[in-house]
Formats: sequence, structure tokens, C-alpha cells
Amino acid sequence: MVITSDLNEARRLEEQLLEEVARRGYGKAEIFAIRLALEEVLVNAIKHGNKYDQNKSIQVDHEIDENRVVFTITDEGEGFHPADVPDPTADENLEKPCGRGLMLMQAFMDEVVYNNRGNQVRLIKRKSS
Repeated sequence: MVITSDLNEARRLEEQLLEEVARRGYGKAEIFAIRLALEEVLVNAIKHGNKYDQNKSIQVDHEIDENRVVFTITDEGEGFHPADVPDPTADENLEKPCGRGLMLMQAFMDEVVYNNRGNQVRLIKRKSS
């Protein structure tokens, strides 16, 4: 699926994908985790990757089955290096609005993998037994 760099379009896609996740029998806690990570990655792609440029698009690939959910999100931005993002839990960064979303994605998903360029992220969540 391809969307433009529009937050409303991203929210609609997010809801469609989460409906499919729910149909596959994932629990409320898993859906909450997936929602949080998916929202964060889409907002980051629009805001930081494509810089709200509606002429740029975001590719959203997904695999949803009874065992796991995989989302691969690619923007048209220059990319970034996750290791360069300041630690949001460090005292000097507590009041800065950066890095929290990445930290939450890492906490709520089983795997968060970036490509070398830094303009693509793969989120993986395995279904709890």
C-alpha cells in the first residue's frame, strides 16, 4: 500500500490494518502495542522522513497472520541512524521531545529493524500464546 505524507491518510490506514490484526485473534494488549508502534512509525515517516511533503509517499507493506504481524514502512526521506538519536531517558534529554517514540517501538515490538539508509523500518510482533 502507498499513502501520501498526510496524517489523516495514515490514521485511516492504521485503522484498516488494526482491524485485520483484531480479526486474526490478537489480544487487546497486543493490539495496543501494535497501534502505538504503527502510529509512531507512520508519524515519523511523515514528519521526519518526508517532512510533510505531500508529493512524497510512504510505502507500507504488511504480513498479518495468526502467528505474527510484520509491517515494513519506507519513506522517501534521506534516512537517519537510530544510534544517533539521543537517549530520551538520559537526564539531559528528559525534557527534549526526541527519541521517545523509537524507545516505545523497541519496548512494544519483538523486533524493530532499520535498513542501512535509515528510511525503512520493519516492525515485528509475535502473537502471545
